[in-house]
Formats: sequence, C-alpha cells, structure tokens
Amino acid sequence: MNNLIKIKNINKSFDNLKKIKVLKKLSYNFKCGKIYSLMGPSGSGKTTLLNLLSLIDRPSHGTIHFGDKQINFQNSEENDILRAKKIGIIYQEDNLLPDFTALENIYLANLNVEKKKEKSIEIAKKFLKKVGLTSRTHHYPSELSGGERQRVSIARALVNNPQVILADEPTGSLDFDTAKGIFELLKKQINSQRMIIFATHNRFFANKADYLLEITNGSIKTTNVRVKKSKI
Repeated sequence: MNNLIKIKNINKSFDNLKKIKVLKKLSYNFKCGKIYSLMGPSGSGKTTLLNLLSLIDRPSHGTIHFGDKQINFQNSEENDILRAKKIGIIYQEDNLLPDFTALENIYLANLNVEKKKEKSIEIAKKFLKKVGLTSRTHHYPSELSGGERQRVSIARALVNNPQVILADEPTGSLDFDTAKGIFELLKKQINSQRMIIFATHNRFFANKADYLLEITNGSIKTTNVRVKKSKI
C-alpha cells in the first residue's frame, strides 16, 4: 500500500519568551485507505501536527513528502494550490462564513478550483445531499444546529474530492449522540485513494480508527487498533 504522506525528523518549535519545542524528530508514513486518530494531552502538538500536514504551517526542521514530491515550504503559492485540490480540513468550530448560506459555504470552496460558478453550485448541491442537508440549502450557519453546521463543514471539506481529510476535534463541541453520527458520516468518506487523520480527546472515537497515534513529549507512539481489536 502506497504511502501518501511521509514526514521525517520533523521538529517544531515556537519562540515566545523562550523557545518551546512541541514536536521532536517525528517520522511517520501515512497510507491511503486508512483512518488515523491523534490523541494526547492539551498542548501535546496534535493541532501543530495537523497544521504542518495541511501545509498551513512549516516545520522548524525535517521534511514532508506528499506522494513522491518533497514539500518546498518556500513556495507558498504552490502549496496553497496543493491544499485546495488535495486536502480537506474540518475544524472543531466549524469556521463557516456566517454571511453565506450552507450551499454558498460549500460552492465557494469548489469555485476556487473549478472556476465556474454554475458548475460549482451543482457540485455543492450533490455534497449537501450526501450529508443529508438538502432541506438546509439556503439556511445560514446561525439557523443550523451544531451537528448540521459540522455536516456542512464535512461537505465543504469533501467538495474538491481531496486525497487527505484532516479533522481537528471534529466532534469536540457536540453531545455524544450527535458526535457519534458525525463521526460515522466522516468514517464513510474513506476509500482506497483517501486517508483521514483526526485529532480527538475521546478514546471511544480514537479506537475506531485503523491506527491510534498518541503524542506525548513531542514524540509519537502508534497502536494498530485493528490488530488490537482482533486479539480481544
């Protein structure tokens, strides 16, 4: 199975009053067709790692390969295009544009790639249907429940058919039943050409991944959850 993302000797430090090392010499290969969960205490580096994988931030040291290509963090324009076409991002707080409808929030994400408004609208409608929100097409975020807003976020993340879905605590602000529904919807989006990496504090959801990555003291410990389950 091909590695889609490879990180090697990744360090990430932040300079405040003193240098704080968040990630230390992380190396890991992420494969298509798999779901990875990230766990660790607050401040352990889960969000930092997701920001690096999404190319929003750059490592202090080390390399990231996307497919066979090493990411050049000096080329922000190229990385922005790669992110738009290949990476879908879901946040804990949905980050929807408050002055735009559910449909508009989704099609605007596709318009950046497709460049044709009418086609982007049709694509967005299909993804709204996919997450069960056709009846909320023209509703604004303030008119939607927390679960509905997160479903719009998932549709927005999927609209460009990304190879990578990154989710930072996607169910963290929801009640358990709603969170479970959102997680199951997210899990259904996996296929042989796509991977999902999500950060969570909830071990119930973390254990439903293929691999559980625990970040402590800036390093990764990995557990093959599938193998662990088969032994029970």
